[in-house]
Amino acid sequence: MLDLSGKTCVVTGATSGIGEATALGLVRMGARVVVVGRSRERGEATLARLRAAGSADLRLANLASLAEVRRLAEEILAACPQLHLLVNNAGVVNLRRQITVDGFEETFAVNHLAYFALTNLLLERVVASAPARIVNVSSDAHRFSPLDLDDLQSEHGYGAMRTYARSKAANILFTRELARRLEGTGVTVNAVHPGAVASRLGAHNGWFGKLATGLLKPFFLSPEKGARTSMHVATAPELDGVSGAYFARCREKQPARSACDPETTRRLWDVSAQLTGTGAG
Repeated sequence: MLDLSGKTCVVTGATSGIGEATALGLVRMGARVVVVGRSRERGEATLARLRAAGSADLRLANLASLAEVRRLAEEILAACPQLHLLVNNAGVVNLRRQITVDGFEETFAVNHLAYFALTNLLLERVVASAPARIVNVSSDAHRFSPLDLDDLQSEHGYGAMRTYARSKAANILFTRELARRLEGTGVTVNAVHPGAVASRLGAHNGWFGKLATGLLKPFFLSPEKGARTSMHVATAPELDGVSGAYFARCREKQPARSACDPETTRRLWDVSAQLTGTGAG
């Protein structure tokens, strides 16, 4: 494992599940971890657990709002002179189509646009802190449905898993294009599949979502096991210089062919830059 003593790491969606387990692992390795979450109550509980093991700070933001993503980035930049690791982990899955304050379909907004915007807003600081790493938490669910660039907002028929799968495909496409753009900077970016993990991912979908999450929990990995691949890609010395790859069970894995198309990666980048007002050029 890399020596993280004195290093600063940011983990989104870190007040429960995989994100919290990842943050705790990084703290135990000596890193200062900035924990990002929506709920102050859960955030402060997480912060107490992390501070019992090391150094951690809390930042609150609803990543479904681009204004809050921008505010979050400003707060992080003001508080962190260096950024050595960014783990984009926050995610949602909705049973019904929901629209954000910016007019975007929420799953796409949180699972992709927030990754894209926050990364680009922090990117100059990350590059200045190189060697550094970016980890995007995707999913093998991306194999269920390729990204449809003509229907990014799921306006032509909404399906919870189809929309989620497309957002996870976007994570991989974004990772590959960002890796291309970061060549020679000392910053690597990779995507990971954590496995089927018992988390709060769908628990906000009313009583049905909570019931389904509870019933399926015994068949899922624990958050600690689910965080292993994120931790491996974030800290393994043998991955120095490895960028633009996709990992599952701590091993590099080939993603779906549709998530590797160079033209799609470029088009998604351009559309995302237009929608978020970040990453242009």
